[in-house]
Amino acid sequence: MTARLTTVRSGALTTVQDSGRPGHAHLGVPRSGALDAPAMRLANRLLGNAPDAAVLETTLTGCALRPDRDVTAVVGGAHCPVTLDGRPVAWGAPVRVPTGSVLDVGAVTAGVRSYVAVAGGIATEPVLGSRSTDLLSGLGPEPLRHGDVVAVGTPARPVPLPVTAPWPGPPAELVLPVRLGPRADWFAPAALRTLASATYRVSPHSNRIGLRTEGPPLERASTGELPSEGMVLGAVQVPPDGRPVIFLHDHPTTGGYPVVAVVPEQALAAAAQAAVGTPVRFTFG
Repeated sequence: MTARLTTVRSGALTTVQDSGRPGHAHLGVPRSGALDAPAMRLANRLLGNAPDAAVLETTLTGCALRPDRDVTAVVGGAHCPVTLDGRPVAWGAPVRVPTGSVLDVGAVTAGVRSYVAVAGGIATEPVLGSRSTDLLSGLGPEPLRHGDVVAVGTPARPVPLPVTAPWPGPPAELVLPVRLGPRADWFAPAALRTLASATYRVSPHSNRIGLRTEGPPLERASTGELPSEGMVLGAVQVPPDGRPVIFLHDHPTTGGYPVVAVVPEQALAAAAQAAVGTPVRFTFG
């Protein structure tokens, strides 16, 4: 029989995430998955899990968990204090959590999203091949609430302790390379110059659907309306207020506002850890 984790404290937003469910956009299903995929994979690697084994993604305030059997866990991603029954333990390295003890993942001290990986992986029921929580479509398990219980899979092998690895820090400035289009021609030439030269900041209205920005609006050359069209991960959509929104993993699969540019997927992990107020710049590749 494998372990189960009881949620003692759910935090601001704690969800189950893996590599997501790509390939279903034609059905209106977003990709979802861990916003900081490199952090998820590193935490899993330290435990001997498959790189894309399901983990818990916390937001800003962490969470607290109590296992009903001994488990080994890693807390990584955004840096935060980690305690075991009130005593400090390692962040970013495997920690043995005895039966009935409380592993508390504290509020972030830098970054936004921490990842709690457990040897064996989180074993919620897959939906369309993924265990990920999708906040837009409602697929996958609900965000964790106080008292919720999640199952843990069978570990592949014992985890040697201690094991450490270098973890990247959150960006002091978020620099996002972009490729213009497909609707760059809907914007005035001055707007493209603004996009390339202005400094924006991460808005407090950002979430797993999109990173919203605050800064100079982009002036449109066309005042018409687009029919709804397909949207991709990393699309830089410009709503009526003119401030760019970078679509993240729970983004809608269609939209009617023009997309001025697209950020490559590999550049989006840093966006997952960009705190409110972080400067944002766009560079044309």
